[in-house]
Amino acid sequence: MTGCLPGIFPGNTYNGKRTTSVMPIDGRKNVDKTDIEQLIDKFDDSSLSELSIEEKDFSITLKRELTAAPVAAPIHAAPAVGAPAPAVNAPPVEGAVEAGGTEGAEVITAPLVGTFYRSPAPDAPVFVEDGSRVALGDSLCIIEAMKIMNKLEAEFPCEIVKVLAQNGTMVEFGTPLFEVRRI
Repeated sequence: MTGCLPGIFPGNTYNGKRTTSVMPIDGRKNVDKTDIEQLIDKFDDSSLSELSIEEKDFSITLKRELTAAPVAAPIHAAPAVGAPAPAVNAPPVEGAVEAGGTEGAEVITAPLVGTFYRSPAPDAPVFVEDGSRVALGDSLCIIEAMKIMNKLEAEFPCEIVKVLAQNGTMVEFGTPLFEVRRI
């Protein structure tokens, strides 16, 4: 490595102040605690996942632990009372009952934009099927948004009259997912 690291070594500033310790890259002076602290601060502020500096009498490696995509807290389904069917070519209306919907049924709609999944994994059984009875808090599906798996849970006990969305398809806010009947 040649040259100086910005903000830590000679001729640069750190947080608006000129650094007081000098550590040329050629290793002519020992590294002190301040140099290391400033290097760590710069590393923390960067998007680097690893930084390694090796010199004759000094070496340091900084690594950022990469974590898996966080899983969001479960989203509770917010069914709406039946409403008239949306006009042809109109975007779906939250809680709208599709034409030919079952009498007395409510529609659970997508609370966010993402990919609709009926099961937690491709080889796992689906959460619910037509005719399934679910209790308060039972999982209905997963909607993946920005690589975060959002579990949709029932807000009340109900029977799944019909699954309206296809597995693996994109859904928008308000897209009908399930036709349900309260029990």
